[in-house]
Amino acid sequence: MIATLAEVLPTRRGALAGLVVLGWEDAAAFVKAAAAEGLPVILQAGPGARAHMPLPVWGAMFRTLAEGAAVPVVAHLDHSRDIGECRAAIEAGFTSVMFDGSRLPLAENIRATAEVVAMAHAQGVSVEGEVGFVGYDAGEASARTTPADARAFAVGTGVDAMAVSVGNVHLQTSARAEIDFDAVRAIEAVTDVPLVLHGGSGIPAEVRRRLALETRVAKFNVGTELRQVFGASLRAGLAAHPERFDRLAIMSEVIAPMQDCARGVMRNLAG
Repeated sequence: MIATLAEVLPTRRGALAGLVVLGWEDAAAFVKAAAAEGLPVILQAGPGARAHMPLPVWGAMFRTLAEGAAVPVVAHLDHSRDIGECRAAIEAGFTSVMFDGSRLPLAENIRATAEVVAMAHAQGVSVEGEVGFVGYDAGEASARTTPADARAFAVGTGVDAMAVSVGNVHLQTSARAEIDFDAVRAIEAVTDVPLVLHGGSGIPAEVRRRLALETRVAKFNVGTELRQVFGASLRAGLAAHPERFDRLAIMSEVIAPMQDCARGVMRNLAG
């Protein structure tokens, strides 16, 4: 069943996984994982995915998977810096959009995000925003989220979920991020908007679970560790069956391992 982000985010204990999707096989695996765990799932099309395949195709694929699922499935646009793209995603059937104004000055980020919120809410679509800046491993450095900025952003935009920077980093290939729990609690003290941590693959599993159960972090974005499973299982399948040339047979090798990995992520976060 199709759902919005606001409809599925837990309000007390536990968190949900926002799983980065790059094709049919991983999307199908993630929905199967969610059904097996009896949990909602957030399917996310990020900038790389959208460069690879047109936005309307992603929207149609996500909604098709949702319609056949017994659990809520959110069709989420991840990291869009363009208001027009957010509008196009809503028209394409996405039920949640993230406008990423984190590189903008705070006042401009608030203004632009609020514009997206007004547009999306009028169509029954949820919005995630980002305040502070979550950096990239071996790339742009993070700018930590301050409680004052978080409060101003939440009040000024009306977002349904707020991504924050508290030690989390995008694209880490090992779980070594050091999350500042005091910073999370300081942000929680000034807003009751559900919090999101991008760069979930870099956060150790035991820390993710503690955050999910003890704080208001309600969504973890996870991509890199799933892509690592995809690559390893694809290489193993090709090595075991060098005679294969059919794409469907080759790609069938990745579904079960990705489903198992996604189930573990979801189960770890559940309250």
